[in-house]
Parts: sequence; C-alpha cells; structure tokens
Amino acid sequence: MSAEHSPETRDTLYLEAAVFDLDGVITDTARLHAGSWKELIDDFLQDRARQAGQAFEPFDRERDYRRYVDGKPRYQGLASFLESRSIDLPWGDPDDTPEQETICGLGNGKDAIFARVLDREGVDLIEGTLELVDRLRAAGVRVAVASSSRNCGPILERAGVADRFEARVDGETVMGTDLEGKPAPDIFVEAARRVGASPAHTVVFEDAVSGVEAGRRGDFGLVVGVAVDERARVSLREAGAHLAWMQDRMGELKVELLNAWLASREHRRPGALAHWDELAARLREARPVVFLDYDGTLTPIVSRPDEAVLSEGMREVVRRVARRFPTTVVSGRGRNDVASLVDLPELNYAGSHGFDISGPKGNGGLKHEAAAEVEPIIDRVTGQLDRKLTGVEGTVVEPKRFTVAVHYRLVADDEIPTVESAVESVVAEHDELQLAHGKKVFEIRPALDWDKGKAVLWLLEALDLGGPDTLPIYLGDDTTDEDAFQALADRGIGFVVFDAPRPTAARYQLQDVWEVREFLDRLARL
Repeated sequence: MSAEHSPETRDTLYLEAAVFDLDGVITDTARLHAGSWKELIDDFLQDRARQAGQAFEPFDRERDYRRYVDGKPRYQGLASFLESRSIDLPWGDPDDTPEQETICGLGNGKDAIFARVLDREGVDLIEGTLELVDRLRAAGVRVAVASSSRNCGPILERAGVADRFEARVDGETVMGTDLEGKPAPDIFVEAARRVGASPAHTVVFEDAVSGVEAGRRGDFGLVVGVAVDERARVSLREAGAHLAWMQDRMGELKVELLNAWLASREHRRPGALAHWDELAARLREARPVVFLDYDGTLTPIVSRPDEAVLSEGMREVVRRVARRFPTTVVSGRGRNDVASLVDLPELNYAGSHGFDISGPKGNGGLKHEAAAEVEPIIDRVTGQLDRKLTGVEGTVVEPKRFTVAVHYRLVADDEIPTVESAVESVVAEHDELQLAHGKKVFEIRPALDWDKGKAVLWLLEALDLGGPDTLPIYLGDDTTDEDAFQALADRGIGFVVFDAPRPTAARYQLQDVWEVREFLDRLARL
C-alpha cells in the first residue's frame, strides 16, 4: 500500500487496537516528572557530595531524564541513573520511607514530590492525541493506555479523560503480578490482551526510548515514536520506532496511515537511522556514489510542481555530500528545471527520468540524450493535452523536453477518469510514446528501453565509477525509482522514502524529507 492510503473503512481495517503511553503522549506531564526527579536527586547528590568533599554534579533534566529514567518503572529508572554515577545503594523494600537510603526509599520520595507538583500545576492534555483517540474509536479500533506510572489512573481521572480508554495497565494495576516494566513489552502486551487484540494488529504510541524498545520486543504491528523535538525524534527512530510523529502534530495523524502500516507489514524495510552503525561501516569500506531523486526526497510532495522549492538547509547538506562523493540528482523533472531548483553546478543532473543527462565531468562536460528525436513529439502532445484538459480543474500539464507529466493531485476524484482517458487517448496516437504512473501523476515517456535504473548504470560507467571499490547508493520515494533500486540491488544500496510500506526493491527506509536530510548529514560527516 502506497502513501496514497485507502479509506478508513471497517471492511479493510487491519488495525485492531491502539495502546497509548501516558506521559508525553496523552498528557504533557513529562516536564513535571523530570522536575520532580531533579528535585529529589539533586538533594541526594548534594548531600553525598558534601559528605565526601566532592564537587556537586546536578541531575540534567533533559539528558539524564531521557537516557536513564523516562518511561521506566520508578525504581528501575532511579537505579539506572545511580549506576551511571557509580552509586551503589541497596534495593530495599517498597514500604521504605524517603528517609531510608535505599532505591525504594529514594524512589518513594519522588512520588511524594510529584504529587505536590501535580496538585500545584495540574494536568496538561495533548489535545491532538485525544482527537486521534476519538477517530480511532469511531473507526472501530479498541483503545487502551499502558504506563509505568502508579499515578496513571488518578491523572486520567483528574484530566477527565479516563472514560476514553477501554483498559488501563499501569504501575498500580500490575502490582503483585509477574509483569515487568519497560523496556520489557509486558504491559503493552497485557493492554492489548485486555481489549481482545493481538500485538501484530496493534499500534503502540510511546515517547520514551525504553517504550519504543518495549514495543519492538513485543512484535507489535506498528510502534509510533511521539517526539517533542528533533533530537527526540532521532533517538526514537534510532531505537527502532517504525514511524516518528511530532507531539504537536498528533491531531494530524490519520487512521488510514496507521492501517496502511498494518496492511503492508511484509513490505517493511529496516530504518536507516536505526541501522546507521552497520551502514556507516559499509560506507567506509568503499567509495560511495550518491544518486538522489528530487520530489518527495529532497523536497516534500506538494500540490503543484512549481511549489517544490529546495530548502537552504537541504541544499547545504547536499553540497557537503557532493564535496565528499560523486553526486547526481535523478529526477522526473526536466533537466534544466531540476538543475535550476537545486542550483549546485558541481552535481550531475539526470532529468526526464534519465533521458536527459548532463554534468561537469572534465573540460568537455558530461552529456547524454537518450531520446532527442521525440522532443518535437512531446511538444505536440503537450499542446494536445492542454486542449483536452482545459475544462478539468486542478490538472497540471508539465512538459519536460523528452517527457510530459500530467499531475492530478488537485483534481476532484470524480474527474480523475476523465484525465486518465484523455492521457490514454493521446498516447494511443503516438507509437513512439508510452504511459507510466507515479504519485498522483501520469507520465508520458518515449517508448524506449530506458529508465532511471539504466540511467544510473550509464552514469556509473561514464564517470568511471563502476568498479568494485565504489558503492552506489540511491535515495528515492516514487514507483519510478524502483528501476534504480532494482538496477543497484546486487551492487549498491537503495533507500526508499515512504511514510507507509509498499512493495520495493530498496533495502532500507527513510520516513520523509527531514530524515533524508539527517541521513545525508551523517553521510557527509563520515
């Protein structure tokens, strides 16, 4: 299933249940927890430093909280932090008071601090998550909450949202059971069981690395990392989140996207960021040769082709990559168009799906035109399409010298067959042309045995980069990039850019343009 997702209908619903963590996903109480931990631990560390005559090193409410404490049961999180400071305390007993210098005693002190802070500051809800919960329930998806916190029930009650969730598994309800806390998957598995769902058909929403690890260990069908910022997003994806979503955009997350992940499990690919260490090792062994698609890879997919403008941040990272490694942009756009948009003369450009190639190699430059004879035919076809589609609102006819694209992303659903019929009738009049499909676009190309894959192979030979000491890598998002993925399957690495799985010959996955930029930045720093 591609990014053009199927409708939210019960007949095609592969998603049975959704299990939400509490802090940082449903409620914005993570800052309260972090502040409570800091107050407790700093008091403890100051006393120890004073008694030992050593410098006091405070608890970092960002770094230390996320790395050691966030998402874990209270005592385990505290033990992890103390271990990082080489502090050995006896475990103690859950009934220990805060005055007793044990893991349990100290941890119980945090609970008392948090209760005071909660009474003083109240509960902030993440409204976008509640909007998503309501859409899931309306679609027939069972919804539960699973949290390591013993305060989960009181917090939900105080916020007035407890009745939104059919089951609750938390630090209070698991007392006296054999269920382990995160990163063990037990509480998520139990929450799914209580609503009658299998993990394979359940999505987990989690903002902590330990929770993402728990979701992956439980073999849940989809693990969504909920990120408060870009740094958190990288950490969650590195931990194995199938999908990362920003906390302030939870209300934009669609049920059909979640369902698409469940429906297309067999087409998943490992996340490039989660497997960066192994990728980096291979990229250091041979000289990378970089091929990049443009639309949907270097820029987001937009409604109109002229709105796909390269950001300065992406341009700079591509420039840095090109300084290190031979780099080519391979696009369905016309070569002059994409070269003007990228505006980096040191790159090679393959436009019109590889039918038109040019680059700065040597004094004479690099040039290849696979279908120059069809250029006048494309001009005539463009005129025909303009006339046939004049009355269809939203249609964009984009000539590209050797190819022509008809975009229908803005066309009303009931008008799409009219567009398709017009395109097919025009192509049928010209034996020299053939029709291909992309994301909300019909592509008319020369009827030649040539595509992005063959263009990439030609470039490797023309640039004298086809030897065993090189490693071609190709980043692309569209079905038209599959020819390149297949061409490089035995000699390079393909990276598909998608937000939901689809059939692909690529080996790794990047979620979106933001992740492409992160990957290229790492590549440039190898």
